[in-house]
Amino acid sequence: MRRADIRNVAIIAHVDHGKTTLVDAMLRQSGAFRANEEVADRVMDSTDLEREKGITILAKNTAVPYGDLTVNIVDTPGHADFGGEVERALTMVDGVLLLVDASEGPLPQTRFVLRKSLESHLPVLVVINKVDRPDARPAEVLDAVYDLFIDLGALEHQIEFPVVYCNARTGQAALSPEEVPDAPGLKVLFELLVEYIPAPEYAEGHPFQALVCNLDASPYVGRLAICRVHQGWVHKGDMVAWCRPGPGGDIQRVRINELYLTEALQRVDAGSRGAGPGDIMAVAGIPEIMIGDTLADAADPTPLPGVTVDEPAISMTIGINTSPLAGTEGTKVTARLVRGRLDTELVGNVSIRVLPTDRPDTWEVQGRGELALAVLVELMRREGFELTVGKPQVLTKLVDGKVYEPVERVSLDIPDEHLGTVTQLLAGRKGRMQHIVAHGSGWARTDWLVPSRALIGLRSQLLTETKGTAQLHHVLDGWEPWCGEIRTRQNGSLVADRRGKVAAYALINLQERGTLFVGPGTEVYEGMVVGENARREDMDINPTKERKLTNMRSSTSEELVRLTPHRALSLEQALEFLREDECAEVTPQSVRLRKVQLSQPDRARVRSRARDQEASLTGD
Repeated sequence: MRRADIRNVAIIAHVDHGKTTLVDAMLRQSGAFRANEEVADRVMDSTDLEREKGITILAKNTAVPYGDLTVNIVDTPGHADFGGEVERALTMVDGVLLLVDASEGPLPQTRFVLRKSLESHLPVLVVINKVDRPDARPAEVLDAVYDLFIDLGALEHQIEFPVVYCNARTGQAALSPEEVPDAPGLKVLFELLVEYIPAPEYAEGHPFQALVCNLDASPYVGRLAICRVHQGWVHKGDMVAWCRPGPGGDIQRVRINELYLTEALQRVDAGSRGAGPGDIMAVAGIPEIMIGDTLADAADPTPLPGVTVDEPAISMTIGINTSPLAGTEGTKVTARLVRGRLDTELVGNVSIRVLPTDRPDTWEVQGRGELALAVLVELMRREGFELTVGKPQVLTKLVDGKVYEPVERVSLDIPDEHLGTVTQLLAGRKGRMQHIVAHGSGWARTDWLVPSRALIGLRSQLLTETKGTAQLHHVLDGWEPWCGEIRTRQNGSLVADRRGKVAAYALINLQERGTLFVGPGTEVYEGMVVGENARREDMDINPTKERKLTNMRSSTSEELVRLTPHRALSLEQALEFLREDECAEVTPQSVRLRKVQLSQPDRARVRSRARDQEASLTGD
């Protein structure tokens, strides 16, 4: 049987193709807000970090009324680093809206989210968005979408998808791009959604079953489990079976203390109605419940299949701050607090893993990509933590005795004039060009397969080489045999050789050596990286040297010397810059680069041992 009054749908797309903007328009046109209510744009991106970066990080659900129906919409991240959020969201829905930019067309993360949807056998409704762009090419983009479906091995019935053309910013949709400017809102999109996305299916009389797909928290009732009800009904106060996933999983009897449903952006008490098949409900009263657990009928506790996500591909170490400036800027500096925060992240983030290291105050954190791990570190620093963060490293695995590494599918949009430079840059990082298409207007799109470790630090170098014009998108494509050494950074570091405050006089003499990361008055210490050397090797320098005062004056002694502004690195740029012997000191106020071994003699001994080991391996 099907429950005709509900539709559950996820909106999936590449980054910045308009998912959250479309949800905004659907909420406004459904009457979810009062006429005089002031609502911010991108209302679903509710965290500060999401608004600052302009991306969706966490999958969130809302409920839109349409006539007598309730349309539960799950807004998902487009960035592949948050792919675990996409996979988790797909367990909550019966179909997806695939948004594609009418100019950019399908990009690597479009491929990723579509592949996950096809693997889950979910019907896909294609929405060609941003048809108002001057460079829109909806016909060519639709052909590219068909090619993508075929390339991903879609079945015949999956390729026969309906298409809607849309301008999410103005909230208009039509069956052809020419009709969009005159369309009366999103009525066409809603009608196709109701017609094409199937209603939730259930068996009459089947015992209650619900899968925990997300976690939230309330200051009043504690942890909330966001569940998709698959079978049966449940009410506030009912006793249910809490089933842990896996063979021999633990089963406990618990009571539903609170039961909520979603209306627009608010959670409301389910009341006597309760929650039934297809509902997305929030349950309170189970403090240790986790994503992937099942709530089932107490008399028939049959668990549902848990939530499965792809394996991590990137790792980095996170530990307490061990620099000479530790404890001066943050409030949370102990290993116990850091470990507790990482354990808390594991509760709601299905994409990361935390493993112990040989140090009791440092842990290895594994995730899908650099951005996902950088977001975690950024959240922790905003909460008052001081951390030491290691260089991101790719994870490897053994296949038939050979070492395999992750490989990314990379899409690059670049001006024709920089094509040769970019090709040389990626070829030097063991990239293999797969496809090249001229877009017209002097732009080209190139598709590559590149080892994941070669992408660390690539974005900054790419923007420098193309004068800030290149657009880089990538997604994990698979695993291939280790391709040998890749040198991702050609220049060495400028390293402070003592502690003190940076002097402008010293920087005037040092700025010819390379690019500086610190300005006058900055506190530095021995082993702190204060700039990028113009040469390949590291250089120890004294940035605290001050001008000697004398009682003699010269006609040229007061000449003005212009000091070049220093380059302030963001957290992501700092992580990209790191070499194997370097790490980042991250505090609520600062991001500093430093050597793992702060003392110059210690670094010299480590380099000597590394040379001896290399010589013994090569037989020299």
